[in-house]
Parts: sequence; C-alpha cells; structure tokens
Amino acid sequence: MLELTSKQRAYLIGLANHLDPIVQIGKNGVSPDTVEAAEDAFRSHELIKVGVLKTAPDTPFDTAAMLAERTHAVNVKVIGRKAILYRPDKEKPVIVLPK
Repeated sequence: MLELTSKQRAYLIGLANHLDPIVQIGKNGVSPDTVEAAEDAFRSHELIKVGVLKTAPDTPFDTAAMLAERTHAVNVKVIGRKAILYRPDKEKPVIVLPK
C-alpha cells in the first residue's frame, strides 16, 4: 500500500477541497454495492470524496478505513463526516505527488 508523506497529504487535501462527495455511505455501511460505486468512481478519478451519513453503523474514520482497504486506496483524511480517498491510476496517473 502507498504511504503518503505529510506534504503529499496536504497537497491531496488541497486538491479535494472543491470536490463534492461522489459516494454516500448510509445505513448499510460498506456494502458490496458501496465498494462497487467507489470502484466506478476510481475508474474516472484518482481522488474522491466520500460522505458518511449519520445513519452509518460505524464511525466515519472506521468506515473510510474499511472502504479504503476494500478498494485498495489510501485514506488521506477524514474531516467530520467526509473522507478523502486516493488511488493512483496504474497506467496514466493524472495527479503528480510532490516528493
């Protein structure tokens, strides 16, 4: 799994600042449908924002960690009920992380 430095995390958080949540996680938690929705989002984006509703069975941090693990992504940061996930494209990465 990719390990991010604090500088890289800050860069990704800045890029995600204007994004709206693409995936919403509700009362079913991190279900196969949710994982599939996140996989679809990662096909067209390297950086996604996920919204965790109040009805979700787990905490936003635990939910983001589960989704990141199941999609082989990196949990960049959880802010309130929103999480930022990053998974670089293996063939043509769009986001170039600072060293």
